Amino acid sequence: MTYERRTVLAGLAGLTATATTSRAALARNRRSYMWTFDNFDEIGGLKPHVEGNPQLIDSPFGKATLFDGVDDAIFIDKHPLAGARTFAFEAYFRPDGGQAEQRWFYLGEPVEPKWVNDLHKAPRFTFEIRVVGDQWYLDAFVFGPGYTQGLMFADRLHPLGQWFHVAQTYDGKTYRSYVNGVLQGEAPLAYVPQRDGRSSIGTRINRQWYFKGAVRAARFSRHYLEPKDFLPPPA
Repeated sequence: MTYERRTVLAGLAGLTATATTSRAALARNRRSYMWTFDNFDEIGGLKPHVEGNPQLIDSPFGKATLFDGVDDAIFIDKHPLAGARTFAFEAYFRPDGGQAEQRWFYLGEPVEPKWVNDLHKAPRFTFEIRVVGDQWYLDAFVFGPGYTQGLMFADRLHPLGQWFHVAQTYDGKTYRSYVNGVLQGEAPLAYVPQRDGRSSIGTRINRQWYFKGAVRAARFSRHYLEPKDFLPPPA
């Protein structure tokens, strides 16, 4: 799982990844992996479940998946940050408008049967957006036993129709969110690792608040990253 990441990063950024001989760096790489949404057959070694009619489109990084904001979605039977005590969750996406409130990336514990009567109690991570006219702002959210924290700042507006890198991180004390490497906000968090579960892209896990736009890839690091170590922002 370590050096196959080089190929993915090269495809994302058009750059050749630099090899490292540091044992610490090698250990960190083993705890990071990528999902690339450039096909509907296999994502990160897993079989995706596709609903609606999402389309493959060209992006600055290679093929990406376009969601229509109505019923397009991808579900994957994996919570890639389950068990992590610190983390960095990154993604490349392009919001194109649509409804005001959208949940476009969800990682969480199984909603059935334990949480079937109240999905709001299911531990989860989400990337969300709020659309305001021809702009949007990020809502990063994490919830679990004894903690709930959103990072949503309506004054941090960005244009629709452009590609962005977003991230949410946790260093053991502080939860942070970023757009193109720029801090959007932060808050203290008494985080408790989550159990394995499922993920959805293009909608919330219960098929609400569909996303209109495109998603290229996500990287999941089971350790904290500084912004200098993020995937590069779109050119």
